[in-house]
Amino acid sequence: MKFSFILPESLPSMTVKRLLEDYFLIPRKIRHFLRTKKHLWVNQKEVNWQSLVQPGDELTLFFDDQDYPDKDLLLGEANLVEELYQDQHLIVVNKPEGMKTHANQPTELALLNHVSAYVGQTCYVVHRLDKETSGAVLFAKNPFVLPVLNRLLEKRQIKREYWALVEQAFQQREAIFREPIGRDRHDRRKRRVDPKQGKRALTRVSRLKNFPHQALLKCQLETGRTHQIRVHLAHHDHPLVGDPLYNPHKGPRLMLHAHRLRFIHPFSQKEICLEAPSASFEAQIQLLKNKG
Repeated sequence: MKFSFILPESLPSMTVKRLLEDYFLIPRKIRHFLRTKKHLWVNQKEVNWQSLVQPGDELTLFFDDQDYPDKDLLLGEANLVEELYQDQHLIVVNKPEGMKTHANQPTELALLNHVSAYVGQTCYVVHRLDKETSGAVLFAKNPFVLPVLNRLLEKRQIKREYWALVEQAFQQREAIFREPIGRDRHDRRKRRVDPKQGKRALTRVSRLKNFPHQALLKCQLETGRTHQIRVHLAHHDHPLVGDPLYNPHKGPRLMLHAHRLRFIHPFSQKEICLEAPSASFEAQIQLLKNKG
């Protein structure tokens, strides 16, 4: 593999060593290979680890097969992928409801397998959506980019905005739910609010529209706990319509959709803001509007 890109203007001057360790988060083993094999160039020239890099410099990295061994992954069906954005580093796709983000078994096919077939190489999951949830999902196109994107996710610099259709009218215009979330001891599939042993969880909720017996909400995650939106809303007596785990009433589907994904691209430093459509979600909302 070979990567060449221009260092962004917002990047301060720093040594090659600091760039690889603190900015790109390249693992120590890989940094060792780059240094000993002289597989890092700046402006088409070999450099040492204490050389300074400046905004606008061209960085070129070379990787052998032993640096990043091929990951054995069963390829899926490329025609099942709806691309929202793609460049040499990453791809964002629109996941349909009813499809897993990644497989649990080697012979199972999931969105990751289909995306890898679409791109023509093994891709890597940056964040996931529940099987029943639809919307925008981010994948790294190679293992070098993965830790950089993971860092953005950990620092909450990848903003995820969801649409949620819930039971009952939502009286507040805005709310913040902070209840810690832990495992449900009685059902391994579920999570629950657990003030004592649960992990920190924060969900911001805004009301978009009230219907007679339901409400359309916008939810933004500040943390990434499993089933976070589903658990918080159910705990506050507004379970998601069609939620098979937290709502006993049936619905057309789990009415949760990752509507918008926004982040600053780590290499270009340009803002990427993407919206994912969902025909099934939007049809249900239109049906409620028509009932008026």
